[in-house]
Amino acid sequence: MDAGKEREGHGGVAEPPDWVPEGIEVSVPNFARVYDYVLGGYHNFAADREFVDQALEVWPTAAAVGHANRAFTRRSVQWLVRNAGIRQFLDFGSGIPTLGNTHEIAQAAAPESRVVYVDIDPVAVAHSRAILADNPLADALQADLRDMDDILTDQVTALLDFDRPVAAMFNAVLHFVSDLDDVVAAMERLRASMVRDSYLVITHGTAVAELTREQREVTDLYRSSNATPGYLRTPDEIRVLLAGMDVVEPGIVPVTDWHPDPEETDDLAQPVMLAVVARQP
Repeated sequence: MDAGKEREGHGGVAEPPDWVPEGIEVSVPNFARVYDYVLGGYHNFAADREFVDQALEVWPTAAAVGHANRAFTRRSVQWLVRNAGIRQFLDFGSGIPTLGNTHEIAQAAAPESRVVYVDIDPVAVAHSRAILADNPLADALQADLRDMDDILTDQVTALLDFDRPVAAMFNAVLHFVSDLDDVVAAMERLRASMVRDSYLVITHGTAVAELTREQREVTDLYRSSNATPGYLRTPDEIRVLLAGMDVVEPGIVPVTDWHPDPEETDDLAQPVMLAVVARQP
């Protein structure tokens, strides 16, 4: 049985796999598991798969956003390892570490790289810990990114040395925090803990001039699913999160435009996801 598939309980009702913490609601789509399914993973449930399948019926290229974001993760981590000498990563809103996540990319380029994943979803964290059980240089922590003081404690500092540069990754997570002030405060606390030549990496959903009919239908479908709502922000709002930092070229750009590989193609008709990498001076 695939790890992400439900087993049949009494009366044919689907039950979550044994690794899912008791009492966790799996009948509502969850972004981490939706993303896992989009990327071809197996750590998702019927509600997640149903949402994706319905979304793709009305917007067939919607999955391209997820793949473009994952491709950016690969390029940015490789750039940080090879060009900036980073060997420590703190990955927020990491979801389920499916194929091509931060620890795989970083450790393939530099085996001594250390990675701590942080996610608010207990299902994502439980499965992350199972996947990482045999990896002494990677760990997962359940926490809310708005509570940065609770994150920068023993479990994180036991693996990451904040007297040395750290790259903090926020890929496709900050647009699930409603209050921009909460995000700004968390970033300020994080930056205060980071030494010179540390980095922030952000991808963030952004509003486009005019939604297509397909995008409106997917947006309405997501809202009606009772999943965590999203909050789109402008490049200027994203820039506020980088106060005092040096933005790496080419700046705040669509994810497909940040140091793209020559063989990559841009399947996104509109820049719905922005990316930025910034250095602590």
